[in-house]
Amino acid sequence: MIEKKLSIGIDISKLTLDICIIDDDVLENYCIKNKVTSIRSFVKKLKKKFGVAELELCMENTGLYNWPLYSVCEELSITAYVINPLHLKRSMGLVRGKNDKIDAERIALHARRFYDTLTPYKLPSKTIRKMQIMYALRKRIVEVKKMFNAPISELKSVAEKGVYAEMLKITNQLVKQLDNKLLRVEEELNSLITSDAQIQENYKLITSVQGVGKVLAWNLLIKTNNFKTINDPRKLACYVGVVPFDFQSGTSINKKPRVSFMADMQVKKVLHMAALRAVRLEGDLQKYYLRKVAEGKNKMSVLNAVRNKIIARVCSVVNNKKMYETNLVLS
Repeated sequence: MIEKKLSIGIDISKLTLDICIIDDDVLENYCIKNKVTSIRSFVKKLKKKFGVAELELCMENTGLYNWPLYSVCEELSITAYVINPLHLKRSMGLVRGKNDKIDAERIALHARRFYDTLTPYKLPSKTIRKMQIMYALRKRIVEVKKMFNAPISELKSVAEKGVYAEMLKITNQLVKQLDNKLLRVEEELNSLITSDAQIQENYKLITSVQGVGKVLAWNLLIKTNNFKTINDPRKLACYVGVVPFDFQSGTSINKKPRVSFMADMQVKKVLHMAALRAVRLEGDLQKYYLRKVAEGKNKMSVLNAVRNKIIARVCSVVNNKKMYETNLVLS
């Protein structure tokens, strides 16, 4: 932080920002609208009041609700620290009660206590933010399609033939419309990728890795901020929850290594499907999978190793700026 004594914590909600400022032993609380104009005006008043040219803000990651604040940080060159809500919760120890004002105070206290360990957040580019919106829309469309398809298949054996035929007709019409919308959303995602040279280059690189399709590529580009936030294979593997950790204590507890539940489950799910695809396609990952299974290894453990290898390859091609070569032998 600029000054160890000045800590600013912000609790973000859809409509408002609760702000807590700790200056020496003085604690001040504010509440403003979560709008760019309100945030910009407040920041200017804050700089004038404390007599500082720069500010550093600490906040939780609340997804889209952070964006007005990100826009002002980008516009006014303000350093932002974005902490994981679970990290914040576990760092506080045993606490009781919560509201937006208290949460802002806890974030400010976290910033003061851990000021020397905080890493400045690399704000996503406008293209990445737009991709995040479009991908969220795509996800909703896919979920709605499932909602229509599942009940119809279940009614086939219980509904009257005429009723079922009519329902099927209406459902197919709706699904067709959703498919058209889904196609438009995916075209917009591809258009956003081609509009940015760096994103387009990384997209081509990571899709050269066997098993990595467009959906996993979109996820990785969005979640890693085009590999500016995470580009280390170990960190990325931990983020998506495919790294096994030991579970041992003394002589009474000695379990097999297991992956952590603290992960981005959305990316993990897509990565799992990519691994399944990779072991079904002819190539070195399929040979590796079949060899390890033939040796008696657990299929799920081998599949998790394949997921790790995909992550390692993705980071490698991005960091080396080189398309993946398939003539490699896996150990």
